[in-house]
Amino acid sequence: QVQLVESGGGLVQPGDSLRLSCASSGFTLDDYAIGWFRQAPGKEREGVSSISSTDNTYYADSVKGRFTISRDNAKNTVYLRMKSLKPEDTAVYYCAGDDSGSGGLGSYEYGYWGQGIQVTVSS
Repeated sequence: QVQLVESGGGLVQPGDSLRLSCASSGFTLDDYAIGWFRQAPGKEREGVSSISSTDNTYYADSVKGRFTISRDNAKNTVYLRMKSLKPEDTAVYYCAGDDSGSGGLGSYEYGYWGQGIQVTVSS
């Protein structure tokens, strides 16, 4: 079955960098859009970044210029490179799969979700 597993989270200081990975199995990654979402305590889940099956990329305004999404279909993995991290980036980060391939930052577009991973930015 379709499975998505996040890794690479942790505790970092403001200004640090971190790379999240989303490993996929059970489907052909080439055909899917993959999105990264996050949810901070007391806040709604928000779209952070996504990459379509044709490698179109999308970013939330709050992360533009700091986050970069990429995919390695041969490794069945999508990455989210995060730099210049801020305390407000603290959240549980989820990757999600959209079998239409179109992507976007709306969570309603995604039918498959990972379990989430904590990212904490604190001094």
